[in-house]
Amino acid sequence: MAELISFVVPTQSDKVLLVWELSAGPPAEALSHSLSTVFSQFGLLYSVRVFPNAAVARPGFYAIIKFYSSRDAQRAQKACDGEPLFQTSPVKVRLGTRHKALQHQTFALNSSRCQELANYYFGFNGWSKRIVKLQELSGLEDATLAMPMQKQNPQFFCAVEVVLPSYGCRSPGVGISEEPLHQLEEGFLPEPGAYLFSAT
Repeated sequence: MAELISFVVPTQSDKVLLVWELSAGPPAEALSHSLSTVFSQFGLLYSVRVFPNAAVARPGFYAIIKFYSSRDAQRAQKACDGEPLFQTSPVKVRLGTRHKALQHQTFALNSSRCQELANYYFGFNGWSKRIVKLQELSGLEDATLAMPMQKQNPQFFCAVEVVLPSYGCRSPGVGISEEPLHQLEEGFLPEPGAYLFSAT
């Protein structure tokens, strides 16, 4: 059965693993690296975050690991729960708790995350993108008249096309970005690859 991978920040509980009983010996940075090495064997990771245990608990750490794929998260949970992994004592691994009443806000991935995800599933040469149009959007005249002394941050419109040659398909997308005025005055130009796009 196929799984749909969305180009959004993963927040669903079936894509999030909670790992605890982590040793107090190594520092958090070393634990984060070790966890990334182990869990990335099951699929592409969005993030690995390590936290110290609460003061009332025994010394040690716990971690929250986010996958893009719920299938990968479930495989990792089954394979790693109760295993020592990279330490002498076993760790506990559970899928995130479901809160049906809680609605998670969806955030689009930034450009570098989108490229990382596309490269993982399609390969570095398995997809391409081209910028069809990049244009600064002029402000509305009545808004300019209403606030003649206030400088507005310019907005840019960008249209792109993503091509998957192996599948013989292409998809257009559009995005709008607002650049802080001080950056443009200092000579920073908007980077077309940094826009968030939605397929149409």
